[in-house]
Amino acid sequence: MSSRRHIRNRVVLIGDLALITVSVLGSFALRLDVSQLPFYFPAALMMCAVALLIKVPVYFYFGLYRRLWIYASTSELRLITVAVTAASVLTSGVMLLLISAGILQPGMPRSALGIDWLLSLVLIGGSRFALRILAEQHSVTVRHNAKPKRALIIGAGDAGALVVRELQRPSQLNLVPIGFLDDDPAKQNHQIYGVSVIGKVNRLADILDNQQVDEVIIAIPSAPGSIIRLVNDECRKKGIPSRTMPGIYELLGGKVSVNRLREVDITDLLRREHVRVNDEKVGQALEGKRVLVTGAGGSIGRELSRQIARRSPAELVLLGHGENSIFEILLELQGNYPGLKLIPVIADIRNAQRLESIFAKHQPQVVFHAAAHKHVPLMEANPVEAISNNVLGTRNLVNAAVAHNVERFVLISTDKAVRPSSIYGATKRLAEMIVLDAARAHNRAFTVVRFGNVLGSRGSIIPIFKNQIANGGPVTVTHPDMVRFFMTIPEAVYLVLQAASMQGGGEVFVLNMGEPVRILDLAEDLIKLSGLEPHKDIEITFTGIRPGEKLAEELWDSDSALKPTPHPDISRLDEPSTLPTSKLIQAVERLTTLSLSDDRAAITALLASLIPGCSITEPQPSETHPSSFLLHP
Repeated sequence: MSSRRHIRNRVVLIGDLALITVSVLGSFALRLDVSQLPFYFPAALMMCAVALLIKVPVYFYFGLYRRLWIYASTSELRLITVAVTAASVLTSGVMLLLISAGILQPGMPRSALGIDWLLSLVLIGGSRFALRILAEQHSVTVRHNAKPKRALIIGAGDAGALVVRELQRPSQLNLVPIGFLDDDPAKQNHQIYGVSVIGKVNRLADILDNQQVDEVIIAIPSAPGSIIRLVNDECRKKGIPSRTMPGIYELLGGKVSVNRLREVDITDLLRREHVRVNDEKVGQALEGKRVLVTGAGGSIGRELSRQIARRSPAELVLLGHGENSIFEILLELQGNYPGLKLIPVIADIRNAQRLESIFAKHQPQVVFHAAAHKHVPLMEANPVEAISNNVLGTRNLVNAAVAHNVERFVLISTDKAVRPSSIYGATKRLAEMIVLDAARAHNRAFTVVRFGNVLGSRGSIIPIFKNQIANGGPVTVTHPDMVRFFMTIPEAVYLVLQAASMQGGGEVFVLNMGEPVRILDLAEDLIKLSGLEPHKDIEITFTGIRPGEKLAEELWDSDSALKPTPHPDISRLDEPSTLPTSKLIQAVERLTTLSLSDDRAAITALLASLIPGCSITEPQPSETHPSSFLLHP
C-alpha cells in the first residue's frame, strides 16, 4: 500500500488544529449577529486557545492519532464521539471558570459552547471519514485500472458482510463483490454494504452461466457439508475457483480467524450443522483449573490444548513423549495465550515413577488422556508395544490420578474398541475398563469418550491420499466397500469438552459421527478437489483388507442401549460392560508378564477372553509383511 494512502497522523494533527479553530470561531459566528462579532472576538480567541490546549491532548489520550483512518468504522465513530464530547466538556468547564472569574465578558453567549461541540463532532469526525472515502475511491480507481476479478459471495449473514467489507477495503486481493446468494427469503433483493442479495443458493449454476463470475467465496462458517459440496461441484464444472471460510469448530477452537479464506478442503465436504448447547458449562469445568493433557503433541492432544487454553485454565501441562511435537504446540500456545501458564513435560506414561513425580509436583485437577499407539496394522505386528502404552500406560495414569485426587479424568477412546478385531482395538477397550473401574471403585468423575476416525490426523488416510495424488497416483484403497465414521479434529475435541463438562463418573459417552463414509468416495472427492478426475487422471487401486481391519466399525455393542444427554450430538451408553476389579487387576498383571516375554499367542488369547465380542487372532507370518502396514483408513 502506498504511503500516500496512509495519511500520516501528524498531518491529521495539523488538520485538527485548524478544525478546532474553525469550530470555535464558527460557533460564535452562528450564535451572534455580524455587528456583535468584534465585541466578542477576544472571547473567541481565548476559547480558541483553551480549546487547542485541551482538545488536542484529549484526542491524543483517546488514540485519535494512533489509527489508520482509511479503515474507520462504527467503532471509530463511537470513539470520536466520546473523545470530542470529553474535550468539549473540559473546554466548556474552563471557559465557564474564566467567565465566573471575570477574565472574560460576563455576557459571552454560553450556547456557543454547545454549538462548538456539534461543530467539532462534525468536523473532526467528518475529516476522518473523508480519509476513508478518499481511500476507497482510490481503491476503486486502482481496481478499474487493474481489471479486478468479480467475486460471488455465498451467505449474506454476518460472515458474508465481513467478507464484503474486507474485499471493499484497499488490498492486494483485487476482488470486487458482485452479489450474495442466500436462502433466507427476508434477505432477497436487499443490499449489504451496497452489494445486493441476488438469489438463493440453488440459482448458483444459472448465475455462473449468465454472469461473469471469477471466484466464488463461501462465507457460512456453520454451513453443512452438503452446501459446501453443492457449491464446490458447480464451481468445478464451470472451472471457477472457490474458497471458503473456516468451519465453526475451527473458529471455536481458536485455530484460525474468521477472515481467513482458504481453498475448499475435504473436511468442508464432511461438515455437519453446528449445535452449540452449553459453552458456559465447559468454561466452568476448566476455568481456573490445573489441566494436564497426555499426548499433547499429537493431533487430538494439540487441538485439546488449543481449546482448553481458550477456557482460561490456571495452568496447562503439556505432557508428551516426543520433544519436537511438544515444542511446536508450546510455541503456538505461547504466541496465542501469552498470559497462560504453560508447562511442557517430556515423559513416557509407561514410567509409573515419573508420572507419580509429575502429579505430585503439578497437582492437576483435570486430566485428558489422549496418548496412545493407534495404527492398526503396526500394533498387530507389535502387540507388546500396544499393551505397554495403551493398557499399562493408562493404568499408571489412572493410579496417579486416583492417588492425587484428580477431579475429572477423560479417556479419548475409539470405535475400534467395540467388538475389536485388532490388538489396537482390544487394548483401547481394556483401557476403557481400567478408567471405568476406577470411577466405580473410587467414586470419581472418570469417564470415556468414544468416537471414530478424525480427518487430517498424523498418519491418517487424508495426508496419505494427498501425497499419492501429488505423485500422480495411484491412490490405494483397501476395499471398495470399506466404510468409516469421520469427524474433523476441532469438532471431535469440542464435543469431548462438552462431554467432559457433563460427566458424573463411570460413563461412556459416544459422539454422533453421522453417516459412515466410503473410503472410495473419500478418495474420489480428494482427487476432484485437486482439480483431477478419478479413474481418468488418477487411478484408484484396491490392495485388500489388512490384518485387524473390519469393513465397517461400530460405536457401541449391539446389546447396549444409548441414552440421550443434554447435547444432541453426544449419547451415553447404558451400563457399559466392564470386569470385576479383582479380575481386571489380575488380567493387567498377566498381560504385563506376557508382554515381558513377548508371548504373542498368549497375549492374543487373553485379550480375546477378556473383551466381549473380541475376534482378534494371532497374526500369521504372511500378514506381517511391511507392505501390509501401509495406509490407515
